[in-house]
Amino acid sequence: MIFSLILGHPEVPGSGLVTSIHDTANRKNLLLLVLLRWLAVGGQIATIAVVLGPLGIPLPIVPMGWVILFLVGLNILSLERCRAGKIITTGELLAELLADVAALTVQLYLSGGAMNPFISLFLLQAVLGAVLLPPALSWLLVTLAACCFFGLTQYFLPLDLSAFAQRPVGLDGFGDIQVGGMFASFLLIAILLVAFISRINRNLRDADRRLAELREQSAEEDHIVRMGLLASGAAHELGTPLATLSVILNDWQRMPELHGNAAIAGEITEMQTALAHCKDIVSQILLTAGEARGEEAEATTLRRFLDDVIGEWQATRLPAQLEYAASIEEDAAIASDAVLRQSLMNVLDNALEASPDWVAVRAARDGDTLAVTVSDKGSGFAPHILENFGKPYQSTKGANGSGLGLFLVVTVLRKLGGSISARNRSEGGAEVELRLPVDALALTQAVAHAA
Repeated sequence: MIFSLILGHPEVPGSGLVTSIHDTANRKNLLLLVLLRWLAVGGQIATIAVVLGPLGIPLPIVPMGWVILFLVGLNILSLERCRAGKIITTGELLAELLADVAALTVQLYLSGGAMNPFISLFLLQAVLGAVLLPPALSWLLVTLAACCFFGLTQYFLPLDLSAFAQRPVGLDGFGDIQVGGMFASFLLIAILLVAFISRINRNLRDADRRLAELREQSAEEDHIVRMGLLASGAAHELGTPLATLSVILNDWQRMPELHGNAAIAGEITEMQTALAHCKDIVSQILLTAGEARGEEAEATTLRRFLDDVIGEWQATRLPAQLEYAASIEEDAAIASDAVLRQSLMNVLDNALEASPDWVAVRAARDGDTLAVTVSDKGSGFAPHILENFGKPYQSTKGANGSGLGLFLVVTVLRKLGGSISARNRSEGGAEVELRLPVDALALTQAVAHAA
């Protein structure tokens, strides 16, 4: 369990508290310290067994055992904090390292002080502090470790080597034991430093990559905001001339000399229809920008919403062949979302442009997630388009402004907690799948947002 948490990318199950990149990095580093501490516990038990057994050197077992139990308890507490989703601060990492320094100091005090070859383990604590902590806290840890080292040169319990000196074990006094212990200490520190610093560096790279992704997302959302402001401003500016044209057309329709001319009357009707469509587009732009012109959120169901969107698209775009299937056994009350409606329209328009003869739409509810898959029989996506799918200005159309439609769809779904993916079909053509939490369209939330 511990190794799977540390060697993977731990995420606390069900925890909504782990939202900070810094906290996630601290959490991973704390789990590294936990693993290091388990190794320290195992190493101390093995060393004590060797010293007491083959070497026959007496040790104060009871106090050294209490130190080992302290380390075990600290590990259990640290793991519990990680599982509970608690925020892991830099101060807590410092406290953990100080506890390790204190435990090492006590064990060395009980086993020969500075003459113990494992005194160099203080260096491991200093290196970990330099990697995990800010400079000021790192120097604090180094200072305390140095003080502990110096104190162990003056105060310690000496080892009783009389029994060992009388045994024919092939060693020439304590010096050979110390050399062997120093080699074991060096080997242990070298292995741990390479393993753990490599893993810590990977944690830092993961944090940097996540930060870069967030910066890119922020830039994209800023781009969307600018586009929204431009569209909203244009919609406001268009409102007045459209209203003027509507009044003029209504006056013309009532004029006897024009009303009596069937050809002119028909053209006026067509103009009014086109004008109404323009006004509807302006209303949708303002609704998307959060400035609805008096429209209220319309209560509907998930199945009806999809049927309405597909029906409207089919009636206005007139595809040669449309295959539509919705497998929604458990319907849900939602509010008709104009932004999501437009997003689905964009995906369908792209599919129709790539494949005028055939478009297929499959909708299904997978638990709490709505999945909508749009397929076509076009030429498919180029590799570089799939690699940069959803980024602005990534399109095969070659026209200025192309690629913004899918970019807007990706942004909308991301805001609603959903996702979008694209792939090429083995039988030819492309397939785009939109996944969205049903809760994001819940009637109460949507109506409250619109209000």
